[in-house]
Amino acid sequence: MADAAIRLILPLPGNEAFAQRLADAGGWELGGVETRRFPDGESYVRLVSDVAGRSVDLVCTLARPDESFLRLIFAADAARSLGARTVTLIAPYLSYMRQDRRFRAGEAVTSRSFARLVSSSFDRLVTVDPHLHRYPALSSLYAIATKTLHAAPLLADWIAGEVRSPLIIGPDEESEQWVSAIAARVRAPWTVLRKARHGDRSVDVDVPDLSGWRGLQPVLVDDIASSGNTLIEAARKLPLHGFPKPIIAVVHAIFADDAYARLQVLSERIVSTDAVDHESNAIGLASLIAGELSGADDAAEQLVRQRRPPELRDEVERAGYDSFRASAPPSWTSGR
Repeated sequence: MADAAIRLILPLPGNEAFAQRLADAGGWELGGVETRRFPDGESYVRLVSDVAGRSVDLVCTLARPDESFLRLIFAADAARSLGARTVTLIAPYLSYMRQDRRFRAGEAVTSRSFARLVSSSFDRLVTVDPHLHRYPALSSLYAIATKTLHAAPLLADWIAGEVRSPLIIGPDEESEQWVSAIAARVRAPWTVLRKARHGDRSVDVDVPDLSGWRGLQPVLVDDIASSGNTLIEAARKLPLHGFPKPIIAVVHAIFADDAYARLQVLSERIVSTDAVDHESNAIGLASLIAGELSGADDAAEQLVRQRRPPELRDEVERAGYDSFRASAPPSWTSGR
């Protein structure tokens, strides 16, 4: 197994707290990435830590990818060119999984486009419960080594420790396997609702006959709360069937717009993992991810790279950055 001193955890802006927990969980060094915006909006990126010869893990949850993706790619490219042994993306939440086909002529299949961009800059991707939709696995999309970790056992352990007499409820039929696994770990009954989606923000939920489980505490579990409309509809209808307000437990707390405020009124409590930074965070993922990184160290040397080798130091770097003019004089001057 690789020595802990070889691994370097580098957080992108907004990911510092999660990266610190990850570094602490694995006993690894936490480095730094300096970023800022130029006046025209372009990004400046500098790796503060020396990455040469090290396994570099860039930590960046991608809940709002358009704000951070270019900086992430610049950081990965810099790490490679400066001699990093491997460059891994730690993305507790992985974006651009929604558009997995062309629903209308001319649409970009952004899940594939995004995967190609990530695969061009990283050796490996580690994420938690990506919303795969029609893809059987991330390997169907990504040309690099990928690892999908699962937070369901952590949600189950939280429910077992915090909720008395739970009834585990999934939002739709597609969640049946996931919900049943959580319920089995908790040793609790379970059921799923029936969902009919009419658009990005319009959904109907049908509640089956739950009369045999009255007296139990409903716990709505889901992998992601994005618009929150499914959970909102379910939480609104459960009390109409003689149940108390449900507890909500999700992996990815996106909660767009006012979804969280609306759901708070309808629920007893809302908890989430820290895959996305949110006030509902109650379940940590650092130990889960650290375990995967530690176990993968032995295989790090087997990663086959098809991209360029580290860049050689040029004469400016060898002589010192202040030893040369910022740029050559224009050809139309005298050269002075």
